[in-house]
Amino acid sequence: MTIDAFQLFGTRAVETPPVRLTAGKLTADLANGNLRTIRYDGVEVLRAISYLVRDRDWGTYSPEIADLSIEQHDDRFEVAYLARCNGPGETRLVIDVRISGGSTRLDFEAEARTETGFETNRCGFCILHPIVGVAGSPATVEHVDGRVVATCFPDLIEPWQPFKDMRAIAHEVMPGVAAECRMEGDTFEMEDQRNWSDASYKTYVRPLALPWPYQMPISQSVRQKTSLVIRDTRRSVVRSAASSTGAVKLELGARTGAMPEIGVIITPEEAEATLSAQSVLAEIAPRELLFHFDPDAGHGLEALKNFAAIAAAHRGRSTLEIALACKASPASEAAEIARQMQRADFNPDAILISPSVDRQSTPPGSKWPDCPPFEEIYAAARAAFPGIRIGGGMLSYFTELNRKRVPSGEIDFVSHCTNPIVHTADDLSVMQTLEALPFITRSVRAIYGDKHYRIGPSTIPMRQNPYGSRTMDNPSGGRIPMANRDPRHNGRFVAAFALGYTIRVLDAGLECLTLSALTGPFGLIAGLDEPTEQGGRRPLFDTVRTLSALAGASWQECVSASPSEVLSFVARDVTGAKLHVVNLTSENRTIDCSACRPADSEKELLLAPFATAVLPLAD
Repeated sequence: MTIDAFQLFGTRAVETPPVRLTAGKLTADLANGNLRTIRYDGVEVLRAISYLVRDRDWGTYSPEIADLSIEQHDDRFEVAYLARCNGPGETRLVIDVRISGGSTRLDFEAEARTETGFETNRCGFCILHPIVGVAGSPATVEHVDGRVVATCFPDLIEPWQPFKDMRAIAHEVMPGVAAECRMEGDTFEMEDQRNWSDASYKTYVRPLALPWPYQMPISQSVRQKTSLVIRDTRRSVVRSAASSTGAVKLELGARTGAMPEIGVIITPEEAEATLSAQSVLAEIAPRELLFHFDPDAGHGLEALKNFAAIAAAHRGRSTLEIALACKASPASEAAEIARQMQRADFNPDAILISPSVDRQSTPPGSKWPDCPPFEEIYAAARAAFPGIRIGGGMLSYFTELNRKRVPSGEIDFVSHCTNPIVHTADDLSVMQTLEALPFITRSVRAIYGDKHYRIGPSTIPMRQNPYGSRTMDNPSGGRIPMANRDPRHNGRFVAAFALGYTIRVLDAGLECLTLSALTGPFGLIAGLDEPTEQGGRRPLFDTVRTLSALAGASWQECVSASPSEVLSFVARDVTGAKLHVVNLTSENRTIDCSACRPADSEKELLLAPFATAVLPLAD
């Protein structure tokens, strides 16, 4: 890697490269004791098989790996190790793992044991199926009672588990090649992880309807096993000719639309810092300021006065995002907020209102918390804020919106967020979440039709944890799930992620997309104690400024031959047509853009890791 790791990832800690395991046409990457990118004949069969241990807040343990043994032969491989998890109160869990692979079979066995007792929300296997090329395709599910059912992987995102009481699932990988995944040792079920923007369907151990957290039994072994069996009935294999240059080819597509407006979120905690950086905010020129207001967190008149000062100097629009406490009647609470706004002389263009309690997820099998009907909340908002657009949805993620759908007829726009580190936080998984975004937006459109639609704030760090009592502190700057700070927010990684995010949601016809704050852990500019590449301006700064300037311009689809590596689109405004390209990988990528008719005679472009480029196109 020729570029300093800090420039790319905001940390000089680089992920350990996985070990490639090979047995004939079957390959898998071994990373941190788990298997990733399991392919047969070059085609991804499973995204991962992992043995995971989760704490009471659904945080994922990073076990200590000991006694690792890897044996690699031409037609088989074998792996063995011990994994140790240290829980609260000096509790410990030890997992004995054995992995073996042949040309058409892969077995992953684990035996967990604790001598101290061990509390967990989940302990066992998670199997991830990919979504691209799999969504909507046929599958066969074998249940624990022996029933075999012909079904399909969900196309639109399922709010609840599509398959329960599973023993095995099979699907076609490619014509003539089928894969069966069989699970032993417990009852498994599948959830549609696209809800959380994960690019996978996840089959996991222990039904969510059972109580959690639970205790692992003391001095008793808990054994589980996952087996992948490939059935290849092809008589011959026809391989497509690889590109002689290795370049990723871009071609203009047919779809077009208007670029969304770009928003920036401002919290009361960051309001004074934002006021001090007004000139920087004016340079970015976002069309929308999204102000967050939570009475339960102590936000009141002073916060609204700061919001009013920021909005007065802003040339665009503003929205007040209200987490309504719902401890008294919605009408009285909304009226009190309106009175405070009047005293502060704060007059936003829109109100986004949602019950505070709905920021916490209600998993399958759980009791829904007490909450006034949405109709009552929206009626209270319209009475308290007359003449102002009223938005609804969720201040958390699409998951919560999909499971508790707000009435479309009561609101002027719908909104939700996403977060890419809910379940895992390695670099590959975070970038792969971009694959899930078109499924999310298409599912929202299936529910809400042509209703005005907003997304955000959607950042790599997590601002609030709907699945536990807290977000995870990250003082050492690691890559950890559910963290309230993430080192990659300081590197080029986040700039590439944000542009890739924007490209993936263009089809949704968003009226606004919010990808950052101005200051703070989600900000475009860093604090004095945070080293950055450009004197306090994070690499995301230029991306958001560029997107802000494109708001309202027309866009045209640009099809990438390898969308997991390179994404692009064409924007047309008064200055002409320009091709915007982003490299989503940590390696150099050569891009063949000749089919897009670049104005320059250069038809190939070399993009550095996580780099972006803008090329003028010929008329």
